[in-house]
Amino acid sequence: MSKTQKKVSKTKKYKKFIWTFWLLFFTGFLAVGGVFGIAALGYLGPMPPLEQLENPKTNLATQIISFDGKVLGKFYFKDNRTPITFDELPQNIVKALIATEDERYYDHAGIDWRGTLRAIFYMGKKGGASTITQQLARQLFVGVRSKSKKEALVQKIKEWVLSVQLERRYTKNEIIAMYLNIYDFGYNADGVRSAAKIFFDTAPQSLKIEESATLVGMLKNSSLYNPVRRPEMVKIRRNVVFQQMLRNKLITSEEMDSLSVLPLEIDFTPESHREGLATYFRAYLQEFMKKWIRENPKADGSNFNIYRDGLKIYTTIDSRLQALGENAVSEHMKNLQKEFFLQNTEELNPTAPFLDLREGEIDTLLTRTAFRSERWRKGKVAGMDEEAILESFFKPIPMQVFSWKGEIDTIMTPMDSIRYYKHFLRAALMSMEPQTGHVKAWVGGFNYKHFQYDQVKQGRRQIGSTFKPFLYATAIDQLKLSPCDKLPDALYCIDAMKHGNIDPWCPKNSGDRYGRTRTLKNALANSVNTISARIMDKVGPRPVIDLVKKTGVTSYIPMVPSIALGTPDISLFELVGAYGTFANQGIYIQPIVITRIEDKNGMALFEVVPKTKDVISEEAAYVTINLMQGVTEQGSGARLRHAGLEETNYVYEKVVTGYPYIFENPIAGKTGTTQNQSDGWFMGIVPNLVTGVWVGGEDRSIHFEEIAFGQGATMALPIWALYMKGAYENDSLGISKEAFLNPKVVSIPLDCEEYEIDTDLNLPDKIEADLDQLGF
Repeated sequence: MSKTQKKVSKTKKYKKFIWTFWLLFFTGFLAVGGVFGIAALGYLGPMPPLEQLENPKTNLATQIISFDGKVLGKFYFKDNRTPITFDELPQNIVKALIATEDERYYDHAGIDWRGTLRAIFYMGKKGGASTITQQLARQLFVGVRSKSKKEALVQKIKEWVLSVQLERRYTKNEIIAMYLNIYDFGYNADGVRSAAKIFFDTAPQSLKIEESATLVGMLKNSSLYNPVRRPEMVKIRRNVVFQQMLRNKLITSEEMDSLSVLPLEIDFTPESHREGLATYFRAYLQEFMKKWIRENPKADGSNFNIYRDGLKIYTTIDSRLQALGENAVSEHMKNLQKEFFLQNTEELNPTAPFLDLREGEIDTLLTRTAFRSERWRKGKVAGMDEEAILESFFKPIPMQVFSWKGEIDTIMTPMDSIRYYKHFLRAALMSMEPQTGHVKAWVGGFNYKHFQYDQVKQGRRQIGSTFKPFLYATAIDQLKLSPCDKLPDALYCIDAMKHGNIDPWCPKNSGDRYGRTRTLKNALANSVNTISARIMDKVGPRPVIDLVKKTGVTSYIPMVPSIALGTPDISLFELVGAYGTFANQGIYIQPIVITRIEDKNGMALFEVVPKTKDVISEEAAYVTINLMQGVTEQGSGARLRHAGLEETNYVYEKVVTGYPYIFENPIAGKTGTTQNQSDGWFMGIVPNLVTGVWVGGEDRSIHFEEIAFGQGATMALPIWALYMKGAYENDSLGISKEAFLNPKVVSIPLDCEEYEIDTDLNLPDKIEADLDQLGF
């Protein structure tokens, strides 16, 4: 063959090769395009509509936000997800993500063809080729990869199609944010915000580089790379992320060396409805929101979903005061409970923890408690008959029970566990700003997981002498009584058939002590019952009840004179709101717990409108405050100021945490102790904060036998003191130490120095004249 012929032959072969190449190229291109088109049209299975691509539906948890901007908790059904924007992400997590998951992220349009060809050529041995966008597509629309090769290939094609479509609709930064928001890190850590909180107890913006690397390492498989169960494996994976960052020149070799030796420091703080801050408040809020949702539908008539719609509930709770309240309750109750256990051993009290009950009565009480339990409810729902349900309470089962030293794994019958839990005294605290009605702290108990009954709102107990300020305020408002006016401290009876009485009512003083005259200030300070009876006889029950009802109390109050000693059952929530009237110059403001509700886009759905009511005059409110200041200066609350009370100091040192307190600022207050020491109360007021505390057993037959331990000054007051001590140590809270705001004109005498307490009933002429004028 000649050279010319050879050249012609080579030219033909070259042209043939070129034609073949381009034929194969266009055929492949058309084939790929055809596959993409077929997939996009839904012939390989359903594809999401364009509207869903533009607005991907994800379940967003409702956030509960405190007054000071902290997330107190969330309402979520399955997804504990709160999205954040790209700007809220730290750069170290963005860099770690790209270096580890998609090195050419900013250079492709959703599909990394170079990585795909490498994965095909090496059969996946050198890693896959899923871009961040593809992983997002799989998370949002495709789902878990099928084990079937055929189905897996179809899923992969769908991911490619969706990735390209996502890249057309969102910026690269938005896709990164969406991916980190959607990923499930385990332990209800849905999205990077929840993951940062649950694994490191911090916000995403505050993540350290080693923490970000840990989270990025978990993206490979959060179940396998579980930092709680497999910390060593997670540390190795974290260091692989550092290597990738070095490979991409995002850190130096020196930085990688120092970072790789750091320990894996996990601050595991799981989020659940039963754990965290303000659990009782959040439980109340959940029920409130259910009602609010029914009454406030969306524009299209459908209802909001607190588990999926990403609402934001802005509350009045101050997370700092809330934490102080919870700590104060726990700190004091540990010590008080220790003393209660010592007094209720089998040797000292065979019917422990009950007093004044026989075994048959105890069995009845325990059975009634079983009827109200979750086990009983579930049995009824399951269709079990009552006899079978009751039998189940007497069969030993494994369980975890509460103790002040931590949960105990044990085996006991449910009925024994009911009696076990009866041994624990309960406690509650609520704190409110009287000028706004904003509830700042809500402590319904000390462990929501094991004691779910909220003693702030649900619990109603006799309030004892904390009722007396309402009686005195009524007399001051109507009769212009002065704290300096004196009355005889002697047995006094209200006749039968008077003021709703059937029989004569002759209350006794604590300790049966009588025989002097007392100023009203001294009488209230020492909770003198005989003088309360005299005042009640003069004003009558109806005006007192009218005043109490105006201060927001909705509980039933019988129209009988004995209410003067606090026989009505009233909730702590009502009582704190009512006491706020005295601190707010006689104006009642309904307690507020929510200021605003927003949808996920920040649009306001609800804003609070305070409800106020004029109850008593500004002067009467101020005089009542002045009376209650006597409680903390010379009465049952005086230990707030004194370094020691000689004859009984041993009791306080054993039980009262942190005693002595030595507060020097003006404090109005009132203790309360009910019959048999079943309930202990303390209400404390400073100018811009009203706080109430209750302590008692679940049942009234559970109580201290001795008044020294069972009085409100020992059971409840120390919690208030610990709480306020912590509040005053934080200047940023702005809790007042100033004097109470007094009216411009006060016509009622308040300076009682000229009135000394008499030791007998020989009353001075002036006092006799005052009593005649008042009708006593």
